[in-house]
Amino acid sequence: MSRTVDEARRIELLDAIVNYLVKNGVAGVSLRPLAKAVDSSPRVLLYYFGSKEQLLAFAVRRLRERQSAGFDKLRSLDYANPSDACRAIWQQMSAPDSITRFQLSLETYTHALRSRRQFAAYLKNSVEDWLQFISDSLIKKGADPGEARAYATVVIAGFRGFLLDYCATRDRQRVDQAVELWLKSLNAIVPTLDHSAGVSPAVAGASSPPLQSDRHSKPQKQEDSHAH
Repeated sequence: MSRTVDEARRIELLDAIVNYLVKNGVAGVSLRPLAKAVDSSPRVLLYYFGSKEQLLAFAVRRLRERQSAGFDKLRSLDYANPSDACRAIWQQMSAPDSITRFQLSLETYTHALRSRRQFAAYLKNSVEDWLQFISDSLIKKGADPGEARAYATVVIAGFRGFLLDYCATRDRQRVDQAVELWLKSLNAIVPTLDHSAGVSPAVAGASSPPLQSDRHSKPQKQEDSHAH
């Protein structure tokens, strides 16, 4: 007899999967050792998530949700200019307890680039979600829409580039110095903004934009309890 999917168990599995991927990466991930590590079975994982590829997509989304939650406090604050917001974001992104999670995000992105057809939606959304999130906030502050998306592109490229460099080298002093140079440039390229109201972290580009509705279908029925 089938019953409704146990959503709590599904989220529990996703969190365990994310923790496994943070430690082991996504390259060459195999269902059998993954299932063993999260106290499950390949059959149950496939039932909950449909395929290994969908499982990875769900895991990446869960990682983004966790990263987004970590920036809630920063989003609630107002900053005098974009550089102050981005500095606070960079400090949190590159902190020792955060960097391994962002390293996984970078690895997943490059993995998707090697399988563009399979991860076409992920590649598009990972950029477009950011662009919409940052540019919409800028437009509300008075920016031209075209300039807002161009500015958002600079912010996205900056964070990803500095993260990639730091993950590769762990050269904190050099990368932080480069970040400071970049932060100065951000203030110089937003001439159409209304600065009187300040710029929030959402404008400057928090780590993870508000996630859109799930783009992947979920199983609607659960196996008999003995599948667990």
